[in-house]
Amino acid sequence: MSKQIQAVRGMNDCLPTDSAVWQWVENAIRQVVAGYGYQELRTPIVESTDLFKRSIGEVTDIVEKEMYTFADRNGDSLTLRPENTACCVRAGNQHGLIYNQQQRIWYMGPMFRHERPQKGRYRQFHQFGIETFGIDGPDVDAEVIMLSARLWKVFGISEHVSLELNSLGSNQARANYRDALVAYLNERKDQLDEDSLRRLETNPLRVLDSKNPDVQQAIVDAPSLLDYLDDESKAHFEGLCNKLDALGIAYRINPRLVRGLDYYNRTVFEWVTDSLGSQGTVCAGGRYDGLVEQLGGKPSPAVGFAMGLERLVLMLQTLDLTSQVPQPVDVYVTALGDSTELYAMGLSEELRDNLPWLRIQTHCGGGNMKKQMKRADKCGAPVVIILGENEMQENAATIKFMRGDKQQQSVSKAELTSLLNEYFEH
Repeated sequence: MSKQIQAVRGMNDCLPTDSAVWQWVENAIRQVVAGYGYQELRTPIVESTDLFKRSIGEVTDIVEKEMYTFADRNGDSLTLRPENTACCVRAGNQHGLIYNQQQRIWYMGPMFRHERPQKGRYRQFHQFGIETFGIDGPDVDAEVIMLSARLWKVFGISEHVSLELNSLGSNQARANYRDALVAYLNERKDQLDEDSLRRLETNPLRVLDSKNPDVQQAIVDAPSLLDYLDDESKAHFEGLCNKLDALGIAYRINPRLVRGLDYYNRTVFEWVTDSLGSQGTVCAGGRYDGLVEQLGGKPSPAVGFAMGLERLVLMLQTLDLTSQVPQPVDVYVTALGDSTELYAMGLSEELRDNLPWLRIQTHCGGGNMKKQMKRADKCGAPVVIILGENEMQENAATIKFMRGDKQQQSVSKAELTSLLNEYFEH
C-alpha cells in the first residue's frame, strides 16, 4: 500500500463538519459590508516580491523570515501574499481606482506566512479586511472602527472584545519618536532579549510589542508616542476619539500600541480579547496615508483593517456561539423501493423549483426504512419526506417532523410545497 500524502504543515483542510461555520461567518461579514456600501476586490494570491519589500519593509519579520518566495520559470521573484493591503493598493494604482477618487473596498481570502503553526495561527490562513482610499478626516477612521464593532454585535462577542487605540503621528513625528526610543533602549540593552536587540537595530518600535515580561518591565518608563505627535495628528486623533465617544464605542488609549508593518501612520487600533489565551488580537488596522505614493501612485489617504478568520472562528467555537449555524440539510427525501427512486428525484426537483432557498437532499443507495431514517437523522434534517409505493401511486407524500411535537401527516404534492413553506418560515 502506498504511503499516504499529508497536507503541508500549517496548511489545513476545512472539513465538511467545519465549513458550515465558515460559510455562516463569511455570509454574515458580506451582509455587514454591504450594509456600509463597500465593494469587493479580489486580488491574485501571487504577487511580485518587490511589492511586499517596498510596502511592508525589508527589515520586518514578514519579509525577512516568513514569506513564501520563489523564482518562476522566467526568473522573476514571486511571493504568495502574506497580507493584502499592499495588493489592494497595487490593484488600485494599476487600474486607476484611487487617484482623485474615494473608494471603500473589502476582501476575503487566503494569505501565507511561514510561521510556527499554533492554535489559531497557521501558514495558510484567511483574512477579511476593508480598505478605504481618498478620505482624509477622522470620520472614515471612525466608520472603519464602527463597522468592525458591528461585526462583534452580529456574532454576539461584543462583551468579549475591547478596543485599543493609538496614534503614530506623521512620518516625521514617528521618526523623532524613534530616535528618542532608541536612545532610551540603548541605555537598557542589558534588559532586552535577543529578539528585542535585533529589533532595536532594524525596527525599534516593535520592541514595544514584546511579550517578554523582562522587556515589558524595561519599557515601562519609555517615551510615549503621544508626546511626539505633530499638531495635525493630535487634532486628527482627538477628532477620532470624540466621534467614538459620541457613537458609544468604548476604547482604551494604549501609547505602546504600534503596528508591525512599516507603512502605518496616524491612527492605529486593535480589538483584543482574553478568550483565546496568548493570541489576543482579533482585528487590527489603522492609517497608511503614504503607501499609495510609495507604490507608485499619486498621494492618497487610506485607512483599513484586517482580521484573521481562523481566530474569529476559534473564538466563536470557544465561546459556544455557533448555535445559529444552520444544519446542511433542511429536508431529507427517502425512496422506499427501487420503483420510487425516480418519483423521489422528480419530487425533489419540483420542490427546488418552488422553494429554491430550501436545502433538500434525496436519498441515494437504497436500503430499508430504518437505514434511510438513520441517514436522515445523521444529516440533521428537521423534516423527512417519506415516499413509498402508496405515495407514488397517489401522487402524494408523507411528511415527518424530526423536531418538536408536530404530527406526521400525508399530503398531496401541492399541499407539500405550501406546508414546507409555512413550516420553515415559522
